Amino acid sequence: MAIVVAFANQKGGVAKTSSALALGQILVRARKKVLFVDMDPQGNLFHTLRAEPEKGTVFDVLSKNKIVIEAIQTTYSGDCLCYSSSLAGTDKTLDGIGKEFLLKEALEKIEDQYNYIIIDPPPALGLLTINTLAATQYLIIPAQADIYSLQGIGQIFLTIESVKKYCNPDLHVAGILITRFNAKTNISREISGMMEDTANKLQTKVFNARIRDCVSVKEAEAGRVDLFSYAPKCNASLDYCEFIKEFIGDIHGGT
Repeated sequence: MAIVVAFANQKGGVAKTSSALALGQILVRARKKVLFVDMDPQGNLFHTLRAEPEKGTVFDVLSKNKIVIEAIQTTYSGDCLCYSSSLAGTDKTLDGIGKEFLLKEALEKIEDQYNYIIIDPPPALGLLTINTLAATQYLIIPAQADIYSLQGIGQIFLTIESVKKYCNPDLHVAGILITRFNAKTNISREISGMMEDTANKLQTKVFNARIRDCVSVKEAEAGRVDLFSYAPKCNASLDYCEFIKEFIGDIHGGT
């Protein structure tokens, strides 16, 4: 049965998609069966994976125009449920009782075919994010070391608590992942300390790994290639490897 992981933050520009890709790419390289689910109407994840919306999308599945197995595509780095521009209007177009569980119900049909399912929701707290959280076991919150990310963490935790109460009591916040980190600046170090305090209050952790800012990440995404093939020794590749070792160790002893 698949382990379902999501990367979510209300604030954009925090390397949410880059971090989801990095986790999946390393797991694929470790010969794990991975499904990426692109719930973000911006479609950055599907673009990097070279998926094609014409062959089926998440929206097709949520609106029940396709069964999930028909919409899954195989890419160079794992399988993918592709984004759709129609996702931007789901708060209005998807209605009815149980609309918060549409993604969960779809993934339950194929979860025995994967080791990991990795979900990339939009940087907003609407129906797409609620569906993501309702389907997720482990939530990772990527955040830059700045004051706006710190505020965003508090806001998303209010949503998380509601989802745990009404939709998914098994949702676990695995931790806060600090991204685009620059150890040379005082503000990065100060905000990192504040995030540690916030994490303690919210009964989670800040991952020990800090993902340093690195141009190779954007270059790999622009070239639509695997970061760890493109620049295996860049700062971000090394940092993501450390983060993933820590995360896997937390959830099941590194196996």
